[in-house]
Amino acid sequence: MACPARFRFDVAGMQPTIAFVTGTDTGVGKTVLTALLTRFLRERGVQAAALKPVCSGGRDDARLLHTASGGALSLDEINPWHFRAPVAPLLAARRERKRVKRSQVVAHVRALQGRFEVLLVEGAGGLLSPLGDDFDSRDLITSLRATPIIVGPNQLGAVNQFLLTLEALPRGVTARARVVLVSPPRPDAATKTNAGLLAEHFDGKRIFQMAWLGGQFDRARGSGNLQVQKTLQELVAVFNFF
Repeated sequence: MACPARFRFDVAGMQPTIAFVTGTDTGVGKTVLTALLTRFLRERGVQAAALKPVCSGGRDDARLLHTASGGALSLDEINPWHFRAPVAPLLAARRERKRVKRSQVVAHVRALQGRFEVLLVEGAGGLLSPLGDDFDSRDLITSLRATPIIVGPNQLGAVNQFLLTLEALPRGVTARARVVLVSPPRPDAATKTNAGLLAEHFDGKRIFQMAWLGGQFDRARGSGNLQVQKTLQELVAVFNFF
């Protein structure tokens, strides 16, 4: 389906970009947002792909990113390190007597970076959830000099969770971070006020609100989801992807 004109953009002169999608917790919508952003970019002529280098408890997230990336990468390129147990990747790897090193993950991302204009990298769990013996998502963001996108539910307690996550980032990294508040299936009293309160502590121009998607990647397709499309366009624009 043709894209509305206001969602088109010129990618001439684009520089390779790495965006790292992390969260205030696990299960907050990181994968759905990463997949939506990847497909949004690809449908507009941007050479984009998504990775989830380390995961545990199954590869469903990686498969979703594989679909969003249009087959530009194999499943093993998207997700080279995967472990069976549904616990933190560090512990899941130990159960299989395996190890993942930060240098390996960084090298893998760097090797793929040159093939794309935009590379989206999704972490596992929250920002400080251990991914390997010596690193977490914060370490990868710093090593890759990536722009962090922090995802969390737009409900009571969100402001505290986002501020704690932002506080955990190095100051220079926080300055380029973006925040995405994902609406819950049943909004509470805080849903309408969280963005405004958070903006008292963090640049409001870097705060975005995403409609509830029910965790379904395909729910955001088509002209019936213009609110989602608008949010994606605004999020893409501030990353200077074009």
